[in-house]
Order: sequence, then structure tokens, then C-alpha cells
Amino acid sequence: MMSDSKRMTRRSFIKGSGAIAGGFTILPSSVISGLGHKAPSDKLNIAVIGIGGKGNENLSNVSAAENIVALCDVDWRYAKKVFDAHPKAKRYWDFRKMYDEMDKSIDAAIIATPDHTHCIAATTGMIRGKHVYVQKPLTHTVYESRLLTKLAAKHKVATQMGNEGASEEGVNLVVEWIQNGEIGEIKKVEAFTDRPIWPQGLSRPAKTEKIPDSLNWDLFIGPAAMRPYNSIYTPWNWRGWWDFGTGALGDMACHILHPVFKSLKLRYPIKVQGSSTLILTESAPNAEIVKLTYPARESVGKMNYPEVEVIWYDGGLQPAKPEGWPPGKDMNNGGGGVIFHGSKDTLICGIAGDTPWLLSGRTPVVPKTERRVEGNHETDWVRACKESAENRIATKSDFSEAGPFNEMVVMGVLAVRLQALNKELEWDGENMRFTNISESDKLKICISDDFAIVNGEPRFDSRWTDPVNAQSFAKEMIKHTYRNGWRLPEMPV
Repeated sequence: MMSDSKRMTRRSFIKGSGAIAGGFTILPSSVISGLGHKAPSDKLNIAVIGIGGKGNENLSNVSAAENIVALCDVDWRYAKKVFDAHPKAKRYWDFRKMYDEMDKSIDAAIIATPDHTHCIAATTGMIRGKHVYVQKPLTHTVYESRLLTKLAAKHKVATQMGNEGASEEGVNLVVEWIQNGEIGEIKKVEAFTDRPIWPQGLSRPAKTEKIPDSLNWDLFIGPAAMRPYNSIYTPWNWRGWWDFGTGALGDMACHILHPVFKSLKLRYPIKVQGSSTLILTESAPNAEIVKLTYPARESVGKMNYPEVEVIWYDGGLQPAKPEGWPPGKDMNNGGGGVIFHGSKDTLICGIAGDTPWLLSGRTPVVPKTERRVEGNHETDWVRACKESAENRIATKSDFSEAGPFNEMVVMGVLAVRLQALNKELEWDGENMRFTNISESDKLKICISDDFAIVNGEPRFDSRWTDPVNAQSFAKEMIKHTYRNGWRLPEMPV
């Protein structure tokens, strides 16, 4: 027994520690005294990739109880306060080098980089058996979402998307009310956010600036096409630029639409349509509307799930207030809201299902069917990391759900970027392709749209791309071509 114990690695011990009674086992020191160190299930060795912004918040929610062994960021000025707060953690610019050098010392990774590098940072860890927590939106494209879903299943790692509201009570209540039939059949849902609060609707800046010494611009660009540096892109403002972010929809829909996706048992839409303020080649529009149509789903218990339209608004646009709306009541609850139009009643909630209420004024009393989280979204993931794959209780935004859900979100981006085709697009979700974009379909996209008053007269100066093949454009948006030096693993069968 002693010789077998000495051969046992820390990671294999964590993977083998079973969950009991919905929790995880912390072994007493007497049981593992032959190992010569603390119980391996006591502490998780975590690396954090992208620490200057949201990653620091995620890190703070786990650092008191776990080991933070590595920190990685491409902007060391932006990340300095976090580096200084964790002097024992090894520092890196490049997460690929970090994984190579510290493979045996890392159990799990938190990833909070810009959207376009979520997938490559996560897959690099997952194929090495690392558990991953990935900020929302989970990925930049439909293909990347599908890839993470399948890799998580293949490698049996614990996963969580960083839509933190998924672990809060609002989502639980919305799911329980709707699936108990409290508002009847739902054929229409409307949702909105007041974002963006960062620049959108911009053309690429003409000015090239000197790259700061504290920023590795090549690593920031990552798998995207190289472009000259300008301080307008980073930090934080990358959200509004197509190459790096997904605009207001990608940033907020993972919070706002999660109770919609979960409660209505959605999977892949069959039709999508988008419209917006001026759509540009470089950045997301200032405001947009997206309609996604989902097919009927199988009835469960007392609840039927007919075909449903989910309509999204952003940029300050809101749905019309339904009949019977309380005068003076603000529809915006914490940055957005959702209206479920049911055959028996109307359910309204805020971001992540916050403070749900029925238009009738009735308060449902229903069975509690959803698991409640002890702690927070991050610690729920840590709990799952410490459970064996065979006994693991899935996190509240496990990739088996978060992957298909994120496809919903980035499908909205696709609908907006393909709106110049002027038709509702038909989607084959299983095969990730549009079925009604023909080989002859073309579209033009605005590069810039300048306006000036010259001698008292308005002057418009719009520049447009040459007509591009719509099929090829759509395929590139579904699955990006990565820049040389950056490559995703193959999609598991």
C-alpha cells in the first residue's frame, strides 16, 4: 500500500476522489498520511489567463481557498495589481508556454481573455486534462462552441461558463415556474439589454500608434488577422470590435437569455433574422434586433413546448410593454430584462432571471426542482473539479448546456452580420450550416460612413466592400480561419 501511494500523483488523486451525497470528500489527514503531504482534495492548483479585468474578479472568488500557481496576461501594466497581489504565482505572457512549462503543476484554469481567444486557451488546457472556467460568451463562433462541448465530454473535465447569474436564485425560479406550467404554453419571448456601454459602430482607425512596452500586441491579436496597434482596441473596448468581441449581444445575452434557453429546453434554432443600425466591417452596430425561431420540443409532464420565437433588442431598444403593464414601472432591471408571453400569464424578469414576477400579480408556489448552489459560481466549479468524473454533479453552466446555449448567442451575431441578404436565414444546427444561402448570393458591407458639412451642404462619404460570396463569408463566420501559428484541435467524432 505504501509503495502504491508513493506512485500516486496529486492530479490522479484529485480525479479519483469521489462525490458523496451531492458534495465532495475531504479526506482526513490520517487516511493519507503515507502520501507525505496535505490532502490533495484540500487545494486545487489554478492558473488564470486574462487577469486584468473580469479574470481578477473570478480569481478573487477562489483565491482564499485554493492555490493560485500561475497568472497569464498580454498586458502587464493592466495586470500589475493582480501580479502584485499574488507574488508566489508564476507570471506568463503566453498561455501556451505556461501550459508547457507547468503542465504537471496545474489542475484547472480560469480563462477571461477577449472572446476571440476563449476557445484556443480552453482547448489547449482541456486536451491536457485541465478543468476550465471560461468567461462568457463561451466562444467567438458556433464551431468553437460545438468544439468545447465535445472536448469537455471526451476529456471528462469539470467546466463552467462565466455567466455567474446561472448560480443565483432567479434562474432557478424562472425554470421552476415555467416548467410547472404556471404561465402556460410560450410561443414568444422578448429580451433586451441597455448595452453597449463601450464604443461600437466604428470604422477601423487610420492612425497607427506605438505599442506600449507593457503590451504583447502579437499575443493580444492571437488567432485573428494582424492589424496595426491602436489604443482604442484594448483594454476593455475590444468588446465592440468584430475580430475580438461579439458586441452587446455577446456580452450580455449569456446572462439575460440563459433562463430562456434553460426553461424552454431549447437546442438549435431553425431560422434567424437580424437587423440593426449601420452594420460595418470592423465593429458591431450601435443597436440591433435579432429573431431566432426554435422548433417545437417534446412535452414533459404538464408542460408543452411549441415552436417559439425569441426576439432580442439592444442599444437602448426595448420591447413594447405588454397590456396591463404597471404604469411607471421600469422594464430595465439591472441592465436588461425578459418577457415570457404565455397562454395563461406573462412572466417578467431581469438579468439572469432576477426578481421574476407575473403580470397577473400572482406568486406561484411550485416544487423546488433545481439544485441550489452553496457558495458562488466559481466555487461551484471548484467543487466539480474535486469530484470524480463518474460521480460529478454538473455545474450550473456546464459546457453540455453552455456550449449549445452559446451557439444561440453567436447565431444572433451571424444573423446581424448577414442581414444584407435581406431574408430570413434557415439553419441546420446539427451540421452548422445555412441551407438557403446559395452559391450565387452576394453581399456588400460598409467599410466607413463619413459625414461632413461643406459650404453649408451635407456631404456623405460611404465606402463599401466589393460584393463578396455570401456562402464563403458565412462559413468564415461559423468557423474562423486562424492566423498562422494558432490552431485548434480536431472536432471529436
